[in-house]
Amino acid sequence: MTPFVAELTGTALLIILGDGVVANVVLNKTKGNNGGLISITFGWAIAVFVAVYATAAVSGAHLNPAVTVALASIGKFDWALVPGYLLAQLLGAMLGAFLVWLVYRQHFNGTEDADTKRAVFCTGPAIKNPIDNILSELIGTFVFILAVLFITKSQSSLGALDALPVALLVLGIGLSLGGTTGYAINPARDLGPRIMHTLLPIHNKGGSDWWYAWIPVVGPLVGAVLAAWVYQWIA
Repeated sequence: MTPFVAELTGTALLIILGDGVVANVVLNKTKGNNGGLISITFGWAIAVFVAVYATAAVSGAHLNPAVTVALASIGKFDWALVPGYLLAQLLGAMLGAFLVWLVYRQHFNGTEDADTKRAVFCTGPAIKNPIDNILSELIGTFVFILAVLFITKSQSSLGALDALPVALLVLGIGLSLGGTTGYAINPARDLGPRIMHTLLPIHNKGGSDWWYAWIPVVGPLVGAVLAAWVYQWIA
């Protein structure tokens, strides 16, 4: 498996399990309907755990353009490899979103509210305010990247548990900072599924909220680079 395939596969796994738990919670007539925020945050944490463990040995398990750009900005990753990683992450996110739709397509058709359907694919603010919304994504990603950079791998491998700290970090961010914008903290995680929401034949799906789409892209990228610079300054 090449790094490109690893990033594509890992990001697809991330979205299948992450967007999948959202679908299970918010769509009508599912077994997990009305499971709430706790179910969603735990689902995303497990998604991160599985995706990171599956791909870390091959690609470093970036699975997030913010991680890739942050590492490159402080010389910990080759800029020449960045475009390939970003493309793989975007394609993986699109593939994952497609598979979630394939599994839940009858439930999409059985759900009338267009905003609920879109929420399976991508994030949206609880209160629309571009400045506050981008600040929320910036801070959430800043915390994520700074913590990731300080998390050091155990001297002796713990096997699957090597991926646990990052999963717990995502769980913590979701529980503490996820109430404002849905904590994208990953441009590919939001943009790839949003593209699929636009393309897929979902009954009564409404718009894809493209006016907001730049916020979960720009906010995480800026927050990630700032976190990397702070880490380089204080570490």
